[in-house]
Amino acid sequence: MSLPRALLREARPKQWVKNVLVFAAPGAAGVLDNGSYAWRSIVIFFAFCMASSGTYYWNDILDVDNDRHHPTKRFRPIASGEVSLGVARIVGSLLLVGGVALAATTRWQACVVVTGYIVLTTAYSTALKHIAVVDLVTVAAGFVLRAIAGAVAVNVHMSTWFLLATSFASLFIVTGKRYAELREMGDDVRTRASLDQYSLGYLRIVLSVSCGAAMVMYCIWAFDTKEVSGTTWPFYELSIVPMGTALLRYLLMLEQGHGSAPEEIFASDRTLQVLGLIWVIVFGLGVYVG
Repeated sequence: MSLPRALLREARPKQWVKNVLVFAAPGAAGVLDNGSYAWRSIVIFFAFCMASSGTYYWNDILDVDNDRHHPTKRFRPIASGEVSLGVARIVGSLLLVGGVALAATTRWQACVVVTGYIVLTTAYSTALKHIAVVDLVTVAAGFVLRAIAGAVAVNVHMSTWFLLATSFASLFIVTGKRYAELREMGDDVRTRASLDQYSLGYLRIVLSVSCGAAMVMYCIWAFDTKEVSGTTWPFYELSIVPMGTALLRYLLMLEQGHGSAPEEIFASDRTLQVLGLIWVIVFGLGVYVG
């Protein structure tokens, strides 16, 4: 494989789907049909793509020895030696700086959020991922920072209920990933230090709590948004149906042995994709029609 292709693969473009969260707050506020707001949302999206890819580089640099013992991660460009550590350090650092600089072109507050994301992710890669429970909360916080960045980049209000729903949904996804990894690795947990501190039973409890809390917070947000908007159309309430169904569908996928790579589930499961499309249409009708 050529070096440019290896560098791109190390940047993990499949993971950029997570950064779509930056559009959540502007979309809910109904401002994405405005050119200025839409442009800043796109800019912060690419800023997060650069920043997150930079953190992936540095995570793999710091975790290269463990990755070489993992059944799938050993094929990553840095772990396999396709990208040298020296080149990885340079490219990873440039991506981090570029992401912060690009975020600063929207609003300085967005630059602060992206910087906070980098600091948090670096702390995770160096220490926090070895501490059970803290590792779950830290990764979930990275998702929440994406949503916050989208709001501050375009300067729109972000509901407390929206923030709570995002937080618990993020914890649900992250816990599901750990649950799937533990089932996949079994007794061989050398690849992630915190895994040997978890049990499948404990993670099932966290999955249940986070899924339920996310659903409750989303319901409150949907009803609260309807009250604030003053609409008589039931689109916001109806959006609860595809959202709840999607959460339960993902939970089923976890029980079937999937979930160690959530982005692959979302990219391949047609049911989840259809549910996502239905949610976008129904919620969009609430924002732009109601």
